[in-house]
Amino acid sequence: MPISHSVWTVSQTPEAVPQGVLPSEQMLEQMIIAESRILSAEWMLIGRQVDTGFGGRIDLLAIAPDGTLVLVELKRDRTPREVVAQALDYASWVEGLEASDIVAIYERFRPGASLGADFATRFGQPLDEETINDSHQIVIVGAALDAASERIVNYLNRHGLAINVLFFQVFNHGDQQLLSRAWLIDPSDVQVQSVGQKQGGEREPWNGEFYVSFGEGPSRSWEEARRYGFISAGGGSWYSNSLRMLHEGARVWAAVPGKGFVGVGKVTGPRRAARDFMIDGSPALNVLRANYHREFADDEERSEYFVPVEWLATRDTNRAVWDVGMFANQNSVCKPVTPKWRSTVEKLLPVFIPSGPEGGKQ
Repeated sequence: MPISHSVWTVSQTPEAVPQGVLPSEQMLEQMIIAESRILSAEWMLIGRQVDTGFGGRIDLLAIAPDGTLVLVELKRDRTPREVVAQALDYASWVEGLEASDIVAIYERFRPGASLGADFATRFGQPLDEETINDSHQIVIVGAALDAASERIVNYLNRHGLAINVLFFQVFNHGDQQLLSRAWLIDPSDVQVQSVGQKQGGEREPWNGEFYVSFGEGPSRSWEEARRYGFISAGGGSWYSNSLRMLHEGARVWAAVPGKGFVGVGKVTGPRRAARDFMIDGSPALNVLRANYHREFADDEERSEYFVPVEWLATRDTNRAVWDVGMFANQNSVCKPVTPKWRSTVEKLLPVFIPSGPEGGKQ
């Protein structure tokens, strides 16, 4: 059913806040440019009114921490079929963008700025030119959502296309207008669906094993992870959402960015927030010494999340395994579907598990 919600004052005698009307979707676009968190706190805007070269213009273009491009299209009173068709048309153009094209788009959006430098400042990590635009998402933004739009978007998602609708509603409160938002589909579900799914290039069936990027540093310690049996991610929902992909019994290959592969293991339980994760019967944050975003322990969005793992074999970071052409990805977890993943696992198996499934520490 179409999304709609109401706002009430909090008092002994609650009163409904009357609905208002946004002056224009052009104003909504301007508001998003001025404060991108209206759209998402996890994305960085890199383009506005991007010319596709064949008569069309993408309203807004954003980038996620893993280099995923997010195409944002305002509904602008078009019919569901029109706006979805337009977004799909633009997505087919976005799919072919190279790193140099994306840099040029950003330079037109922020003259004199550097995409690489601004990305590193925004997300605290370098922009990987090899994985930028490995996947993309479509977001349709509107001041109203009808049943037809909902049916179309849900259908496309069920068939593997990462698309969502962000619905805004306006309420009049005295001499001010308040803006609320609601997603048609949980953004984390759409993100997880797109993770590691290369939109272009050669693909092959997933081998059932997961790639894990373990971001070692002040926030977390690989030595603690291998000692106590876990992987973790946090600091924002984008980083921790993909941990939900893991299920008990799944095999994971862990890599430390900039170092290489350091472990292979089997998941033994579900994802848990830092405050709920236990180690040998004690709260994990009482046992561990690294930070693990302790300051966000009560913040569901930015908390560190843990997944327990039984390691089959591990290495310290100065003996990490890495070679040119091996698979890498900036997501905390992904399901690789490229030939590079198969060849990477073929190289890792004799190193980590040379004599069977038991493996060991090195």
